[in-house]
Amino acid sequence: MNETEKRAFAALNAYYTSHDEDARFDSRHNSVEFLTTLDYIGRYLSPGDRIAEIGAGSGRYSHALARQGYHVDAVELIPRNIALFRERTEPGEDVVIREGTATDLSCFADGMFGMTLLLGPMYHLFTEEEQRQALREAVRITKPGGHVFVSYCMNEGTVVRFGFLGHNILPCLAAGKIDPVSFRCYSDPEDLFVLWRREAIFALTEDLPVRRLHFVGTDMFTNYFREAVDAMSEEEFDAWLAYHRAICEREDLVGLTFHALDILEKEEET
Repeated sequence: MNETEKRAFAALNAYYTSHDEDARFDSRHNSVEFLTTLDYIGRYLSPGDRIAEIGAGSGRYSHALARQGYHVDAVELIPRNIALFRERTEPGEDVVIREGTATDLSCFADGMFGMTLLLGPMYHLFTEEEQRQALREAVRITKPGGHVFVSYCMNEGTVVRFGFLGHNILPCLAAGKIDPVSFRCYSDPEDLFVLWRREAIFALTEDLPVRRLHFVGTDMFTNYFREAVDAMSEEEFDAWLAYHRAICEREDLVGLTFHALDILEKEEET
């Protein structure tokens, strides 16, 4: 590991030792992201597909897909997450987890998977070299015509909710964490999360042999109104989900989402 990678691992290991990412989706407002992601995954799975989940955390997506009958190869960096993943594996699940990083998937051959999920690593890779390498590796292990799903934490949700609503905007501006003109956020490994805008995400994939199928806001406005969403009746929440699905790909709105999902198809070989 280089120095940046060492700092990032130390911060992540400390964070996930005390934080259960899997349980995050138990709240109603966070379930919107989970349900939306699963919905889009389901659109592109074919019977018999082999799935890779890179940065699987404690396994919420891997287990859900394995319980649908898919074989899942999971890779995770944090020891506590790996232990939780194994604890939560039910009898009969066709799932394997191994320790590893998103930037080195040499344990997998080219084109092994019909679908590759990169639903966490781009939150925590702090150099462009690492970010590009993780995407290259995800595309490499995916078969031609297969699909790569990549999640990102977005800039504006943090600026509005954490910055302004949390009364942290002035300290962040003073510390140089937020640009005073563009309001782009800057993160160090100790901040845990890299924050993105759509144009930066699109620039990362320009040289990859993929085409973009969807760019989805997986929670859109939900996290701005999380308390209200959690208090909704079942009927109101169903209506909220319907509204969310109606707007989650709108180009004029999607940049305001807290979490985004980039869905890519690997080009067929010629």
